[in-house]
Amino acid sequence: MAKEKKGEGFHSAAGLIRYFDAEEDVAIKIDPRIVLGMCIGAVVILEVLRYVYKF
Repeated sequence: MAKEKKGEGFHSAAGLIRYFDAEEDVAIKIDPRIVLGMCIGAVVILEVLRYVYKF
């Protein structure tokens, strides 16, 4: 049987927290409403194309 490594989750989580804190300063920020609008727009366009071309 393989040994279980205890306490490894904390170190992994700490590294991810440091990574995301560092990325937060330079990340592109997009308003969630814009993302939602783009998703709805894509669905509408795809449905219109499906209707026009009868897929």
